[in-house]
Amino acid sequence: MAYDADVIVIGAGLAGLAATAELVDAGRKVILLDQEPEQSIGGQAHWSFGGLFFVDSPEQRRMRIRDSRELALQDWHGTAGFDRDEDHWPRAWAEAYVDFAAGEKRAWLRGQGVRFFPVVGWAERGGYDATGHGNSVPRFHITWGTGPGIVAPFERRVREGVARGLVQLRFRHRVTGLARSAGSVDTVTGEILEPSAAGRGTASSREATGSFELRAQAVIVTSGGIGGNHDLVRANWPQRLGTPPASMLSGVPAHVDGLMLGVTEAAGGRVINRDRMWHYTEGIQNWNPIWAKHGIRILPGPSSLWFDARGKRLPVPLFPGFDTLGTLDHIMKTGYDYTWFVLDQRIIGKEFALSGSEQNPDLTGKSVRDVIGRARADVPGPVRAFMDKGADFVVEKDLTSLVRGMNALTKEPLIDEAQLRREITARDREITNTFTKDLQVMAIRGTRNYLGDKLIRTASPHRILDPKAGPLIAVRLHILTRKSLGGLETDLSSRVLTEGGGVLPGVYAAGEAAGFGGGGVHGYRSLEGTFLGGCLFSGRTAGRAAARAVA
Repeated sequence: MAYDADVIVIGAGLAGLAATAELVDAGRKVILLDQEPEQSIGGQAHWSFGGLFFVDSPEQRRMRIRDSRELALQDWHGTAGFDRDEDHWPRAWAEAYVDFAAGEKRAWLRGQGVRFFPVVGWAERGGYDATGHGNSVPRFHITWGTGPGIVAPFERRVREGVARGLVQLRFRHRVTGLARSAGSVDTVTGEILEPSAAGRGTASSREATGSFELRAQAVIVTSGGIGGNHDLVRANWPQRLGTPPASMLSGVPAHVDGLMLGVTEAAGGRVINRDRMWHYTEGIQNWNPIWAKHGIRILPGPSSLWFDARGKRLPVPLFPGFDTLGTLDHIMKTGYDYTWFVLDQRIIGKEFALSGSEQNPDLTGKSVRDVIGRARADVPGPVRAFMDKGADFVVEKDLTSLVRGMNALTKEPLIDEAQLRREITARDREITNTFTKDLQVMAIRGTRNYLGDKLIRTASPHRILDPKAGPLIAVRLHILTRKSLGGLETDLSSRVLTEGGGVLPGVYAAGEAAGFGGGGVHGYRSLEGTFLGGCLFSGRTAGRAAARAVA
C-alpha cells in the first residue's frame, strides 16, 4: 500500500515546525496538518514573550552572572520535585534539556538568525533554600522579536521545504483517529473543516465539509496542551490545589483543546502527569481581547504588595515573581479565586511588563528606539493602556478612594480600609533605613544587587503611601490558564510509550503534547523560559528520530 508521505506531523505550532524543519533537512517528505487556518501557523509561540532558558550564556557573563550546568540542574531538580515512578523519562529529559541549554542551544538558534535582548531576566526566584524551587541566578533570555522572532526561522525552513516539494501544508484538517494497517501506526483520519478567514488566535468554525485519510511511515504529534479547554483543565485539576477556580481567564486560544491527547491515547499511547499544570496567578482581563476570556499575564518586579481577596498580605516568600505554583496553592486555600496587587505609579512604571508579543511592540518590532523610549517613559504605553482601560485596574490619589474602587469591582466589599492602611503603613516604616525584618523589603534590596534589575526592573525602595510616588494603583488578579505540564510519555527519541512501557510503533510526540519531553520534563513546577525551548528541543529530537526511522 502506497504512503502519502514519509512522516505526518500533527500540529503547526513551534514544536511541529521544528520537527518538520528537521525532516526537511533530512530529505524526508512531510504532510503538516493543523485544524486552524494558515494564518495561525506558529500556534501559541507566536503570542509569547519569547523567553528562553540558557545556562552560562554570553549575555549572562556580560551581566556578571555566574552560572553552570551543575547549578542549573540543581535548580531544575529542586523545582521539579520528581517523586513518581512515571518520572523516569521526565527526569532523563530534564538532564538532557539542561545539557542542551548549557551547550549547543544558543549557537544553534543564532545560526538561524535568532538574537537576544542583552539584559537577562530573573523569573521564578523561589525564596526557599538552595535545594528548593527557583532560579538561583537570572536565566530568562528574551528573543529579539519575541514570539514571532522565534517562530520565523522554523517557518522559513518549512516553507523552503514546501518550495522543494518536500512539505505539504494542510490546514483545516482536524485529526480524530490514528490507526494501524500493519504493525505500526501509519494511518491518520479526520475531518476537513470549512475554510476560515478568522484572524490569528480568533475562533474558527468547526463545521466539517468532508473527511480525510492519510498514510505515512511515522506520525509526530505536536498538537499542544489543554489550556484553552477549561472543562478539561477542571477535570484534571490536582486535588492538592483544592477545588478548581470558578472563574479563570485563558492565556491561550480556544483551539488549544487537548483533542489529540485523547486520540493518541485511544491508539495506545500513555498520558502521564495529567494533574501537573502551570497556570498563572497574575492574570488580568485583556481590554482588547483576541480570543474568548483572553487574559494577559503581568510579569511583575518584586515591589508590589500582594493581598488576598480579604486584604491580607500573602505570606513569605509569595512575593511577585518568586513562586507561581506556591502562590496558586495558597490562593486556592483562601476560598477566593482572585487577589490584589497594591502599588504606585513609580512601581508600575518600572516593574510591570506584560507577557505576549502584542503587548511588547518595541521588542516584537525589533526597534531599538522604541525600547529606549519605553525605558524613558513614566509608564510604558501598553501598561498605560491597561491603567486607562483595563477592567481590573483602580487608579486613585488616596487610599480611601482606592479601597472604594477595589470593593466596587467585587461581589462583596471585602477590603477594609483601616486594615489595608495598617499593612501598607507598617511596610512603609521598614523602608526608612537599611535594616528590616520585612523579607519582601530584603528581597527588593537583594534584587537591586543585580545590575539588570536595578536598571530596568526594580524601583528604588520607597514608601508606597508617599504622594510623590503616586497615584496609588490596585490591580485585581485572576487565575490564568496556560500550560499543561504532563502529556504523552516519550523516551529520549521522542517515541510515544504505551501503558506497559513499550513503544507505540510509528508514533512520536513533542512540545506541550509530550509535556515538553518525556511526559512532563518540568515535574510540578517550571523555571520559566523553558516552554519554547522545550518545544524546540523535543521537536528537533522527534524530527531527527523519525527521519532516521523512515530512511
